[in-house]
Amino acid sequence: MIDKWFKKDIDDLFKKHNIVVVVDESKSASFLFNTIHDMKVFEVYNEIDEIKAKYEIEKQKESTEHFLIYTQIPKEKLKFIREYCETNGALEIKFLYNYVKNKVHDYLRLNLPLNEEEIVTAAKISVGNGEDYWKKLATGTGEIFDLESQMLPFLHAPESYVKNYDIKTAQMFFAKINEYIGQENIDKPAITLANEVVKYMFDGLVANTIDKTLLDIYKKWLDSREYKNSFDLYLKNYELPQDIEIMSVHESHPFYEVDLKLLQEISKVLFDKNKLLNFVPKINQRALNKQAINLGILLWRDIKTIVEFDERTINQLSNIDECIKFYVESFFKVDGAIRQIYTEFLDKKELLEPFQEYYRNLVTLFLDKWFQYFGEYKQTQTGTLQKIIDENNCKTALIVGDGITYEMSQNIANMISKEYEFSNNTILTNYPSITENNMSQIYRADGHVEKLLQMREKYIKGQNSDKDIGFVYLENVDENTHYQYLISQYKDIDELGDKMNNKALKYFADGESFFATKIEMLLKNGYQKVYMITDHGFVLTGQLKESDKIDVSFVGKKFVDERFVLTDEKQTYNVDLLVEMQKPYDGFNYIYFAKSMSPFKSVGSYGFSHGGIAPQELITPYLSWENKVFNNDFLVLSIANKKELSSVTGNLFRVKIEAKAKKRDVFSVSRNIELLLIANGKIINKFEDIALNDGDVQNKEFNFNGYDKLEVQILDAQTKEQLDKVTVLQNKARDLGGL
Repeated sequence: MIDKWFKKDIDDLFKKHNIVVVVDESKSASFLFNTIHDMKVFEVYNEIDEIKAKYEIEKQKESTEHFLIYTQIPKEKLKFIREYCETNGALEIKFLYNYVKNKVHDYLRLNLPLNEEEIVTAAKISVGNGEDYWKKLATGTGEIFDLESQMLPFLHAPESYVKNYDIKTAQMFFAKINEYIGQENIDKPAITLANEVVKYMFDGLVANTIDKTLLDIYKKWLDSREYKNSFDLYLKNYELPQDIEIMSVHESHPFYEVDLKLLQEISKVLFDKNKLLNFVPKINQRALNKQAINLGILLWRDIKTIVEFDERTINQLSNIDECIKFYVESFFKVDGAIRQIYTEFLDKKELLEPFQEYYRNLVTLFLDKWFQYFGEYKQTQTGTLQKIIDENNCKTALIVGDGITYEMSQNIANMISKEYEFSNNTILTNYPSITENNMSQIYRADGHVEKLLQMREKYIKGQNSDKDIGFVYLENVDENTHYQYLISQYKDIDELGDKMNNKALKYFADGESFFATKIEMLLKNGYQKVYMITDHGFVLTGQLKESDKIDVSFVGKKFVDERFVLTDEKQTYNVDLLVEMQKPYDGFNYIYFAKSMSPFKSVGSYGFSHGGIAPQELITPYLSWENKVFNNDFLVLSIANKKELSSVTGNLFRVKIEAKAKKRDVFSVSRNIELLLIANGKIINKFEDIALNDGDVQNKEFNFNGYDKLEVQILDAQTKEQLDKVTVLQNKARDLGGL
């Protein structure tokens, strides 16, 4: 506040004079001039400086400009600028501590119970602070150095921070810090002291003895984008004590190693409910702790999901519909949690195995019910794309994922803005749950298995010859991709899983973010509805022993996959442990599936698997988002000359746009549009911010530019809603070149 009071003294003098001299005999007030930014200050330390200042001022004396002079020379010893002190404005500061004491008394009616050195130091620290700083000092409720606000910038950059202080102020600051952390005030570099403070902080978190002030500083540090990098460096260099009491460490601690030690202790009692209960409060604390989350320590949310799952609810399932509902409302969370645990601890076998075993026990209980009622299962996958096309007349995007589990789809949905109306449903897939079979079911309504994507796309195109359907891989979709029905495949998840198995898990989160980004982009660029479906899900078998694999001694011609076996002949060996189906597939007559998550012993790697009939493979997402900003009450725009555009002679064509209101209201007065010229699914030209009012008719002329077929689309300029479109065909047979 002293800086503001000082500035007011200067401003009051400038109300009467255009030249003001500040005589700082105390030689301590120069810091106040660093707070003045709206005028030039002439600094005078000797006779030469006096002459220079006077020369510059006299040159411009007739102007209305204000001139401020700062000097530490007593007024009576000034020679060339003394007359300014006598005839203009002057502020003399003989003793800074008296000047400050008087200001505090004048403005706040308070006396400062501090010695001279403390008052001067407080003045320097107070710059930028409000009246409360001085009130607390005067009443004994505050400190000269407010460590809660000053400690963080000091720890972030110790050397540069103390450069803001003069030597005496820095010494007092260091003394205060040493006193706070309970050590001798020995002269040392700023970085050394900063390291000692951080060690004191971290030791306090380990022993759970950290006080409120330092804990608040720690929390602010983790919340700060500006200072976060320095924290990471300190944390990296800190060595944990050897004798840690794991259960006593502060819940907001930053030490991943402590989390791993705690996890090891939990893993030992996973199957002992009574002992596990002792760890539940700690698990809940870490799962919800903001500081742990800020540090990216997220494993506790997944551990919480696993250990809190109540397997007794499985006993209540009495039919396949209840099993499906149970999975999509509850058990999918367990699958999501174990996937994250696999991802984090794939290279830490001793940590992973207990949780993997615990998960397998839960899955076994659920699968017992699932296969008990599996005879009631009916797939709903065949003809999915055609169903979506038939049900939607608006501009629609259909994203067809490959190997996206239901639990992954929920992560994707959570990333997408809630401004869009969301529908969360499921599709029950065909089996075996492999790409060529299930993609065929999605694309074809006749159930035929077609191995080639281009043939599946040809089928859809043939069934909808009157519709504008485009096929673009999702990674190639951008703001310029415009079709009435856009069908986009994305195969990275399945391909990564098939090639890398468990090692692919660390890339799946990026895949989820990619889906979410593309879905939002489509919704913002004219697609009123976006669907996301997939061909099948997958199971994670994790770390396997040889004894975990199912070995079958089937007779006759056979094909053994990780999740199913095809045979020509009906088998008798251990079929009571399998699901047998007499179903022609790929030249075989029978299909056998395991009643567990365990894979068949087959050629290749294990870990990421599909093809079976576990719920994780068969219950797949059927999600949709709708952009509700489209308003049918807006001014209606249409292309009025579509018939003549179906056969155009020459290289030029004209598009006639009519604007007509459905009703008389504020929405129907006018509308801004964009015109797109599209060739082969890509925008080749765009015309923006075309304004039309009710009753307007506008004619726009365009050139084929070497194309014989173009599509013209009218979009709302704001929502990107497609208002109308037309396909323009050039009739070259009738173009006789002017003859």
